[in-house]
Amino acid sequence: MTQPTRAYAAFAPDQKLGPFEFVRRDPRADDVAIDILYCGVCHSDLHTAHNDWGFSRYPIVPGHEIVGRVTAVGADVTRFKVGDMVGVGCMVDACGHCGPCNHGEEQYCAEYNTPTYGGVDRRDGQPTHGGYSERIVVRDSFVLRIPDKLDPKSAAPLLCAGITTYSPLRHWKIGKGHKVAVVGLGGLGHMALKFAKALGAEVTLFTRSPDKEAEARRLGADHVVLSTDTEQMNATRGSYDFILDTVPTEHDLNPYLWTLKIDGTLVLLGLIGVVQPPLQTLPLVFGRRQIAGSLIGGIAETQEMLDFCAEHGITCDVEMIDMQYINTAYERMLKSDVHYRFVIDLASLKNA
Repeated sequence: MTQPTRAYAAFAPDQKLGPFEFVRRDPRADDVAIDILYCGVCHSDLHTAHNDWGFSRYPIVPGHEIVGRVTAVGADVTRFKVGDMVGVGCMVDACGHCGPCNHGEEQYCAEYNTPTYGGVDRRDGQPTHGGYSERIVVRDSFVLRIPDKLDPKSAAPLLCAGITTYSPLRHWKIGKGHKVAVVGLGGLGHMALKFAKALGAEVTLFTRSPDKEAEARRLGADHVVLSTDTEQMNATRGSYDFILDTVPTEHDLNPYLWTLKIDGTLVLLGLIGVVQPPLQTLPLVFGRRQIAGSLIGGIAETQEMLDFCAEHGITCDVEMIDMQYINTAYERMLKSDVHYRFVIDLASLKNA
């Protein structure tokens, strides 16, 4: 039986999020029904609610860092049972037959993956709605097992912030002997420091804030460089094998290119649009350096990341909020006033 579901939704770019009710589908044979306990708040939620990227279709229920308990499974589901603690990340389906899908990289599906919210279900044409809601129904192959050792509250942001930083570190095979730098200390940046350190790298934080050194070292940084200090930046020329740039807004990439070693790579994680000021080609050509980008990871890699976190005691630093606080949370996010990720306790919605 389809279930009326309470949620918070965005209704227009210039309106605050508010209460919304819609119907979740009946579980199909390959579906898992989940009672949502916690949902992380991602910058992508804010961008989508405000239609900053130009493709939002309203009303839309954000949220793609979902942790909850299984309440029902379809007839063909064998990997999960009622009562399991599970997660849902940024996507809930993909074509399943293209090259990327066949290689476990559904995030790069040639026919485009189906996002957890703001997308269209491949089988019934209905809009997908995310985790700012009581429950969700998801195809079993896109559901993740939350290890017992992980706190489900702080595990929720791992499903986006975690995998977004873990995936490029694994793809470029970062480990012992590598010197890694992270640009920016926010939701992504603080996870990048933790992962790079756990993988055995020597880790540096680039920051514009001189008061972040103690915090950065707590999170795993061996060194902190003030990126606005020309002398400090010059001292790092040719130092790094790999840089993860986590800043989601336009900023100057050129100073960081000079800090890479020959064959070094700078990976962009933020959708910053057109790079301003223009890139200088000199450090690229004369150092065989490269700029790359990375999205999230595939389902198998995301499960690997969750298991890695459980093994190494890694979680996200979070601030718990009620659903009714979400508009204030968005305002604080715009001011970078969060340490380091908001997580919604969905009991606040269910008990309202």
